[in-house]
Amino acid sequence: MPEQAFFPRVLPPWVRSLAAGVPAPPDDADPLPPPPLGTVLALSAHLGWAVPPRPYELTFGRAGDDVHIPLGVNDQRISRCHGRLVCHGREWTVRNEGKLPMLFPGDTMLLQGQERLVEDAYTPIYIGDPRAEVHFLEVRVIGGRRPDGEAAPEDETVIPVVHKLSRVERLVVASLAQRYLRGVAHPQPVSWKRVAEDMDRLPGPKDREWNERTTARVVAAVRERLSAPDYRHRVYGLRRSEVFGEPLGNALNDNLIRALLQSTTLTPADIEPFDRAEAAGAA
Repeated sequence: MPEQAFFPRVLPPWVRSLAAGVPAPPDDADPLPPPPLGTVLALSAHLGWAVPPRPYELTFGRAGDDVHIPLGVNDQRISRCHGRLVCHGREWTVRNEGKLPMLFPGDTMLLQGQERLVEDAYTPIYIGDPRAEVHFLEVRVIGGRRPDGEAAPEDETVIPVVHKLSRVERLVVASLAQRYLRGVAHPQPVSWKRVAEDMDRLPGPKDREWNERTTARVVAAVRERLSAPDYRHRVYGLRRSEVFGEPLGNALNDNLIRALLQSTTLTPADIEPFDRAEAAGAA
């Protein structure tokens, strides 16, 4: 499809996450036209946009009527226009216009007035006070800087390798990784005790007694499986022989969490069951 056939547009409501690529529509909805290389897709909890590579500024912030993408509309710490995505040819940058920093994976921050390149593929951006409320903007750029001849605009978006986790494994690892998923600066895995408390708080029947030992065993099993020599998408840094320094346990779990985040196996949606359980308990 020629690039001019794809114009800036609001994403349909069935697009609820960009972590695994451009999602397929439900059976009763029309699909999005294939986005050309260099297209940016950005999505908050309220609304999303898709814009092909052209001179454009896509704004986001608290003033829902004055920006493209409302974000943190009830949080006065979020600026009315907190940031903007700006196209430079086929590349996109994100600029922080607000007082609160933007937090990125890998403990990096973007302060007020600073601008950085948005990498191809998936970039989660967190804004807010980790001690209170953090707002989340998903950004995905459709491989706009690949060499000529490698791909055509009609190519499907390449989806990262997502590691398979059981329901229990996903819950346990998400609890362990909650500081990363909430965008806390310099995150570390939470304690085994905290994970056990989170698992106990979830509604429904329990298939085991949750304590520090049972949670540690679940995570150890995930590390063992993903680091096995015969695992097709083997992850390195999950075995004691591959890591140096102390505390060793934190290093192994930190490597596991970062691998799951980078592959989009874990996304911020994975901590929603714990947030709902906490809210129900406080009611």
